[in-house]
Amino acid sequence: MRTSIATVSLSGSLTEKLTAAARAGFDGVEIFENDLLASPLTPEEVRARCADLGLGIDLYQPMRDIEAVPAELFEENLRRARHKFELMERLGCATVLVCSSVHPLAEDDDALAAYHLRQLADLAQEFGVRVAYEALAWGRHVSTYDHAWRIVEAAGHPALGTCLDSFHILARGSDPQAVENIPGEKIFFLQLADAPLLAMDVLQWSRHYRCFPGQGGLDVTALVRHVMAAGYDGPLSLEVFNDVFRQAEAGPTAVDAHRSLLMLQEAAGLTALPERVVPTGVAFAELVTPDAEPVGALLDALGFARTARHRSKPVDLWRQGDARVLVNTGPAARRDGTQLAAIGLESPDPAGAARRAEALLAPVLPRRRAAEDAALDAVAAPDGTELFFCATDRPGLPSWTADFRPVDHNGAAGHVTRVDHIALTQPWHQFDEAALFHRTVLGLRAGGSVDVADPYGLFRSRPVTNEDGTVRIVLGVGPAPTDDTARPQHLALATDDVVAAARAFRAAGGRLLAVPANYYDDLAARFVFADGELETYRDLGILYDRDADGAFRHCYTETVGRVFFELVQRDGGHQGYGAPNAPVRLAAQHAGRPVGQREPHAGVTGG
Repeated sequence: MRTSIATVSLSGSLTEKLTAAARAGFDGVEIFENDLLASPLTPEEVRARCADLGLGIDLYQPMRDIEAVPAELFEENLRRARHKFELMERLGCATVLVCSSVHPLAEDDDALAAYHLRQLADLAQEFGVRVAYEALAWGRHVSTYDHAWRIVEAAGHPALGTCLDSFHILARGSDPQAVENIPGEKIFFLQLADAPLLAMDVLQWSRHYRCFPGQGGLDVTALVRHVMAAGYDGPLSLEVFNDVFRQAEAGPTAVDAHRSLLMLQEAAGLTALPERVVPTGVAFAELVTPDAEPVGALLDALGFARTARHRSKPVDLWRQGDARVLVNTGPAARRDGTQLAAIGLESPDPAGAARRAEALLAPVLPRRRAAEDAALDAVAAPDGTELFFCATDRPGLPSWTADFRPVDHNGAAGHVTRVDHIALTQPWHQFDEAALFHRTVLGLRAGGSVDVADPYGLFRSRPVTNEDGTVRIVLGVGPAPTDDTARPQHLALATDDVVAAARAFRAAGGRLLAVPANYYDDLAARFVFADGELETYRDLGILYDRDADGAFRHCYTETVGRVFFELVQRDGGHQGYGAPNAPVRLAAQHAGRPVGQREPHAGVTGG
């Protein structure tokens, strides 16, 4: 279907917004009046710019407080409308959005509203313009889509129809199924937005917290199905008011927006994308560092062994059980220290995973590789982390391990079995984008968001996982923009015995995060432990949580560059990440830094 986006959904000047929309693959735009007023381009120049970019101008908006007002005010409205219709002729736009009135003098009179809208449609028709009447969720007298439709139907004018907005409909709790009672030809436009489920004034909710479909809690997919069942054949258009999007770069936001519409069309059965290929495990985590010694010493203390080296690149493979860590000292290494640059994901069909990623606007990254190197496709997550689609040591498929040559080693001597999860702190403006990316491109399931208090702010976190938990990625974000170097990452390593793992790490010279004694005093009040158990946790800095499914024990290493490690023991069917412990862990990390230097935050769910 044709896709469109309101210019108010993106940051920047009008020309920047148009360029971003076109590059992201949109077919058209809604021109928001304020964007046009602030532009140095004439309407004719805007029209030409859109044509050059391959964009149609699908809607001009908004016209406000038109209907059911005193006669003298309505006459002024018609004069204003004539001017706007002349402007729309110059723009080459044939549909205008009229919002239900919020004017203090507006009357609760449907017959008068229909009469005024009919007169407006008469005038619009002279200019070849259609009027799409929309019920604002906070309209003075008209606040639901079915009420707006009754007025349009009563007016009975061919140039007058309705505009349906998913936020206004779903935020009011209206039944979207009744949309099917509206003739498709009278639905002149469809605007789409999602939103988190918040208990707040609907106007403020709408103006600040809308997001793209799939990023919130509204059932936008079901609404679209009902609209299509009614016979609507216009564009799917995004109208999103969001404080974060207005400050983020227009280009990535537009790509995220278009990806959300592709996902929505797939979910609504309107289009077919390449099938989801859900990853089945973590093949490796790649750390890039200018100095391999500190991270090598940390891995050695954790019980990893350096088992192989890449045949043509300065990359070492460290392994313990099914956990593999690559340490890369190549030219990509940054002076600010160790960072997690890539994740290898085990894929049932690496080529199929790449096809789906590209269909969802995540192109395969160009890579320099020797002729004998394994063909390995990767895409970039919103935070820049490279995600490789791997088939490790599987017959008939190229394996990245074939590029490594064994080196002499004494064997892994630790208690780690595999990677439990990976925590990535996102740029502050890409948190929702990251969650949508991992859901749509990788086919992972998103859990609920968690807010956690830190000594210096409030942090937000959300896990994305596959069905059986063999792939767990925790996405985190801080409260404000920060430099990229302040965004840490951490690797959580699974073990069957966190006490033994912690003791072995410490005996090998590793330093565990010191946890305040007050934490353990509180733990004694919350849970009953076996004799000596709590004292062991206190000595080793092991944190503890328990729910109906089982227990969760975990401890942390010191930070190297931007990376630290966590040892995790899950008992029973525990699926959490130690969220109750996260404030204590964050405070302990802050306390362990030099004075004046804040410990970066990561994985604030605790994992």
